[in-house]
Amino acid sequence: SGEILLFALITIALILSLSFHEDAHAAVARLFGDRTAEMAGRLTINPLAHIDPMGLLMVVLVGFGYARPVPVDPRFLRSPRADLWVAAAGPAMNLLLAVVVWNGFLLLRGAGFGFVFMPASETFVVLLVRINLILMLFNLIPLGPLDGHWILPHLLPDMAARWYRFNNARYGTYV
Repeated sequence: SGEILLFALITIALILSLSFHEDAHAAVARLFGDRTAEMAGRLTINPLAHIDPMGLLMVVLVGFGYARPVPVDPRFLRSPRADLWVAAAGPAMNLLLAVVVWNGFLLLRGAGFGFVFMPASETFVVLLVRINLILMLFNLIPLGPLDGHWILPHLLPDMAARWYRFNNARYGTYV
């Protein structure tokens, strides 16, 4: 009745989305001078470098999980705002992936390519787009260890940013 195929499509979409998300963090960190992720073999879209087996199992079974976070050493970043750009790279990649995949799908459909009219193709594209948009929004939540907790302090006045960083470091993961 299609549940196994749907499960497989969701799993593949999640693995692809998480791999691109984490690779974007690594690429932007490298761009700002930190080669830590590159030396750890994480500057790649290869899912084996990014997928944490327990985190993926949690996503599949519980609907909530994680990938292996990309290691970044702030000492090597060449800009005081580099952590903002490294953090924003993951959600930005999810948005970019959603836009490119959806527009590519519509372009292929408009050109009359037959495979895009197959239900499995359309289902996969819709799942991939939705998963990427959900990952983008979820990762923008400003609580540690999500990406938003690195972004928000750059949008706050200095005093509020210091207060936020202190309290988020202390309580963010628990929340």
